[in-house]
Amino acid sequence: MIELMPPTALARTFAAAGSVAVLTGVLAVSALHVLPPTASISPVRRTISEYAYSETGWVFNLGVLVLAAGSLAVCVALAYAKLIRPASVASLGLLLWSAGLAAVVYFPKHDWSVGPSTHGTIHRMASLVAFLSLPLGALLVTVMWRRERRWRGSVWLTAIPALAALAFFSVIIGAYLLTPYTGRPWWDVIPLGFVERGMATFEVLTMLALGRWAWRASSTPRR
Repeated sequence: MIELMPPTALARTFAAAGSVAVLTGVLAVSALHVLPPTASISPVRRTISEYAYSETGWVFNLGVLVLAAGSLAVCVALAYAKLIRPASVASLGLLLWSAGLAAVVYFPKHDWSVGPSTHGTIHRMASLVAFLSLPLGALLVTVMWRRERRWRGSVWLTAIPALAALAFFSVIIGAYLLTPYTGRPWWDVIPLGFVERGMATFEVLTMLALGRWAWRASSTPRR
């Protein structure tokens, strides 16, 4: 039974299962970019969440939920590998990423053919929390282990995509702050779909780097 497994075996199990789930969820959502009927949606101007209103919206919802579950498994693996404490700001950031993804599915974005909605507002806030909490949580993990020589490679593999995700996020913040000067809605000032997809890509790479780190930590003799 799983409760009889040693912590190192549990860490490897959760790290492997979580990483596979993350990749599976990403592949499911990525397929919507090239398969009809969603292939016609502009990846440059339209957000990823717009796929939820298509005939294959269930693929988007399932893919995001699988991504959330895989990310949660990686977080558990990090805890079993003793890279993070369960009750820490770093683990909170990683957990908020998974919770935010689940909320994005439960509360769909605004259906602009109908108009603004409460669930659309919640969706936007959940997206904000998810996209911001993961890179910040991951960077906190790297800060904790930056002086450990054996984890130097893992630190950089995690920090670089996390910083890149925050760089994409800053483009959205900049567009929002410039609204009074541009006189246009912030989402029309930038190629929002491209920026969001770039941010999502680096968020996923950050999670995969954390999964790899948890696997390595569980396979390395403790000092």
